[in-house]
Amino acid sequence: MLQKVKEFIRQNNLIKNNDKVIIALSGGADSIALLDILYRLKYNCLAAHCNFHLRGEESNRDAEFVKQFCANYNVPLSIIDFNTEEYARTNSISIEMAAREIRYNWFEQIRKQYKADFIAVAHHQDDSVETILLNLIRGTGIRGLTGIPVRNNFVIRPLLGVARKDIIEYINGRKLSYVEDCTNKEDIYVRNKIRLNILPLLETINPSAKSSIIRTAEHLSQVENIYSCYVNEICSKVLNNNEIDIQKLLNCAEPQAILFELLYSYGFNSATIEQIFKSLSAQSGKIFYSEKYKVIKDRYTLILAPKENLHDAVYTINKSDCEINKPIQLRIKYIDNETFKLKKDSNILYLDADKITFPIILRKWKVGDWFIPFGMKGRKKVSDYFSDNKFSLIDKENTWLLCNDTDIIWIVGHRSDNRYRINQNTKKILQIKFLGY
Repeated sequence: MLQKVKEFIRQNNLIKNNDKVIIALSGGADSIALLDILYRLKYNCLAAHCNFHLRGEESNRDAEFVKQFCANYNVPLSIIDFNTEEYARTNSISIEMAAREIRYNWFEQIRKQYKADFIAVAHHQDDSVETILLNLIRGTGIRGLTGIPVRNNFVIRPLLGVARKDIIEYINGRKLSYVEDCTNKEDIYVRNKIRLNILPLLETINPSAKSSIIRTAEHLSQVENIYSCYVNEICSKVLNNNEIDIQKLLNCAEPQAILFELLYSYGFNSATIEQIFKSLSAQSGKIFYSEKYKVIKDRYTLILAPKENLHDAVYTINKSDCEINKPIQLRIKYIDNETFKLKKDSNILYLDADKITFPIILRKWKVGDWFIPFGMKGRKKVSDYFSDNKFSLIDKENTWLLCNDTDIIWIVGHRSDNRYRINQNTKKILQIKFLGY
């Protein structure tokens, strides 16, 4: 085992002799084997343990066990306690995802604190097989079928070259103690269902199923390298300033595959990407969402933008304000009509100050909004104004309205309302200048 892991580290250039490595130590068989192996290979080892407080007294038992284990090896240990359930609720994510996020965030903190070179985690071949099957079920692209990476930035996986049964044989041969996580035997999690139910069934069909899956993943990894070179070249031509040119996309050899590669990293799943692809020939206006992003189908482009919650936001401007910088930049001042000289600029609004009741507000447009455009007498829907002036979907998304109570004073940067125009009877002029976002 020592020689196998040492050779795997050498082949993948994972650890140099003088590197400092922090081992993620849960206390389970895999992480105990990892620490024992790296310690015996004379690497400079530290350890880190997370107590997620998800299994009651068992979680505290694990923490005490790793303390004693590290003391026996004279390996420095850092322990942290997490309220995982609260973090999951606050961030609206699963317990599994919460544990992963807080674990790896903390690992990076202590790596910097101790000036360590790497964080070593105990993933092995069986974990990689489970990940491949999990990604296959979820419908990821080719990259998801290449298994767990040997290295991901500062995270390394020295045991990916060995199977779980090899680790157990090593642990038993060395007579090493470890703790068992009771949830590993429960099939309430998808990964556990794969480990406990699906893989044993596959092995009844082919006893070497795991090895076959690993070999396939290795082949796919090589194919993925070639594929990525082509995809990156095409994506740079199709995507520009967060806009995907629909015609250029459709001219690609496999446009749906290219669209998948463009959007998957932004959190869009395969089902949503398929819907987006089907919308390419449909009318503009449809919006698709991932957790943090949205794709807007415009006339000739797909617009990729962060998902913001601004439509219900209202920003107030008080009489004493001479400038605001959020959500947009405005400069505000009063001018005597006697000294006033009109400057024609769509980014400058001139109002009869006596017609304004503060505070005035900034908000996004809503269905049914209307105003009386400057120079006209009749009402016009804001949506019709957008259509007449060929606003794109992103233009509409970015547009703000300045309002006096329920009246729309100004479509900021575009058209003001005729009811608030200055005339010969105006005594004081309110000037508002739009400087940008």
